[in-house]
Amino acid sequence: MSATARKTAPMPEDIRARKGGVPLVSLTAYTTPMAQFMDAHCDFVLVGDSVGMVLHGLPSTLGVTMEMMILHGQAVRRGLSRAMMVVDMPFGSYEAGPEEAFRNAARLMSETGAGAVKLEGGVAMAPTIAFLVARGVPVMAHVGLTPQSINTLGGYKVQGRGDAAAALMADARAVTSAGAFAVVLEKVPAALADRVTAEVGIPTIGIGASAGCDGQILVVDDMLGLFTAFRPKFVKRYATLGEQAEAAVAAYAEEVRARAFPGPEHVFAETAGGKS
Repeated sequence: MSATARKTAPMPEDIRARKGGVPLVSLTAYTTPMAQFMDAHCDFVLVGDSVGMVLHGLPSTLGVTMEMMILHGQAVRRGLSRAMMVVDMPFGSYEAGPEEAFRNAARLMSETGAGAVKLEGGVAMAPTIAFLVARGVPVMAHVGLTPQSINTLGGYKVQGRGDAAAALMADARAVTSAGAFAVVLEKVPAALADRVTAEVGIPTIGIGASAGCDGQILVVDDMLGLFTAFRPKFVKRYATLGEQAEAAVAAYAEEVRARAFPGPEHVFAETAGGKS
């Protein structure tokens, strides 16, 4: 391979091999332009079912459909050439049993070009993860706060505190044994996230967990400050694009009402000799 050849996207086994190494970088993406922005900087990009809340205004991720995930997966795939793409399996697409999970996972991968799927759940989902992996579907697991289970968890609460730590540790061990190549730890106490990271043999990807995890992921709209009111404790804003966007819209509206826009430079002359 020449020194100028384009870097190929990592495979799930490449992600697994990063355990204990340089931290993995990931963000969510739902559109082609956003995927293009992050392609050179992320090891993998997640098409998250958070798209339902972020782009479609749903109150939770429970209303997200396979069709929505495929549509956004296809859009993100067009924007990536260097990062691996992982697509979330939406609520109701895998819980009924391994066979249904395989059918839906196969559809997601074949119609989007994803390198892997992600599903939520630990001990209960381990047999399904093993079934998928045995049939050629790489799986990223997700334990701790699992948003698709928000109604049974009683809200977006920190998971694994006190006596619940043992159950969370069991979940992480179960998905590892089942063959997941990485596991997302969401909203888990830092000390517990460090224990999980030390004890399981696959990379841990933190979101509201610990800097000691093997990687980190955030919802891109959160870290860019596109939401002016919503700000989880675990999100660091690297920009305030929401405020800038609102200010730009306000300036546009003011100029339109004052007939200051469009100006002479934005309109066309009657003759071909005029400015085009």
